[in-house]
Parts: sequence; structure tokens; C-alpha cells
Amino acid sequence: MAEESGTYSRSSCTIESTDGVILDGRIYRPTSEENSSFVAVLVHPYSVLGGCQGLMRGIAKGLSSRGVIAVTFDTRGAGKSSGRASLTGSAEINDVISVCKWVHTNFTTNTIILIGSSAGAAIAGSAVDEVEQVVGYVSLGYPFGFTASILFGRHQKSILQSPKPKLFVMGTNDGFTSVKQLENKLKDAAGHNITHLIQGATHFQMEGPAFDADMVNLILQFITTL
Repeated sequence: MAEESGTYSRSSCTIESTDGVILDGRIYRPTSEENSSFVAVLVHPYSVLGGCQGLMRGIAKGLSSRGVIAVTFDTRGAGKSSGRASLTGSAEINDVISVCKWVHTNFTTNTIILIGSSAGAAIAGSAVDEVEQVVGYVSLGYPFGFTASILFGRHQKSILQSPKPKLFVMGTNDGFTSVKQLENKLKDAAGHNITHLIQGATHFQMEGPAFDADMVNLILQFITTL
């Protein structure tokens, strides 16, 4: 399925996870891939609360129109993907790993940047060191706060101990994580970590389309540092 802009095309794909779940995905390809040395794999927010790959479409379109191949997918139990969602996102780690391995197999350009939004950032963070081809990680609103950590706290150790370069983007009015909590978590984190705060933005505002262009610019800037 071709998009109107002429700068990218979009097509559907299905990806089988290592435990047999069938994941529904979309590939956003730049019209010219000559300068594309990365594939961006995007992980959507919490599926239990309605998160799906459609929420990542704007960022995927923005990246592909700027020369980066982007892949979105519905984690298990979301959209047209089979299987059942897990409450803590533990089963979904396998979905992310499976998609990254599929990218490695199916693209000549297979240096991967892993991007997660909200709970998707926690899930993606647990997959970063499980895939050799992942060279960088972008978190959009990581749920580091105390209440969110009841569900997603088990993911934190993996990303905080990863030596791979990381970018953490968060709104200063995020209702799940305070700026202080973010700073405290990253204080002793391994590797090179960049923080970018969006002044006045709430958690759910940052997930909305109004901030897609900002997210694309930040991701592209981060890619230039890798």
C-alpha cells in the first residue's frame, strides 16, 4: 500500500515470534534508501490499555520520509496479532526480539535502533541487549515512577545496565515519572545516556500526534551520534 506523500511507501507484514505468536506489522520504506543505514523498530504503549501500532504511525511516517526504514507492529493480543497480552509486559519482550531478528533476516540494512513509548519503552528496554544488531535505544516516556514500577519495575534493570547508547525523552509534567525520579534512575546507569525534557508536556500528550515531529527530530539527532 503506497502512501500519498511520495517520500515513503507502507506495506503490511506478518512476523512469527519464537513461541508461535503471529504479529501484525507495517513497514515504512523511504522512496530512496541510499542513505538509510538504520532500521527503526517501534514498540507501542501498553496494549492492556488500548496501545497499538497505530499510535506509532506518525513517528514511523516521519522517520521514513527522512530516509530511515521504520517497522511498527502490534504486540501479542493487540490489533490483529494473535496471543494474549501479559499484565507486566514480560511476554511481549519476546515479540520485540522476534521482530528485531526478522528485520535482521529480511533487510540488507539491519543496524537497528529500538524505540519504545511508555510501557513499550520498558518492554523494548528489556530486549536491547538480547539482539546484537540493536545499536541504540530511545525511550519516549519511560514509566520509572513508583506506581508504574509495580507493573513494569522488572524491566528497569535490563536497560539501566545496558552499555548501549540511550536517549530518554520525557515531558516535565509526566504523571507517571517525575524529572527527579528520571534523574535518580539514570544517575548510575551504564553506557552513554542522553536526557531530553519536553517542557510542560504530560505523559499522554507526548504520546499524541502533536509531538510526533519533535520525536522524529530527536530520534534523528540521536542517530547521528551512533
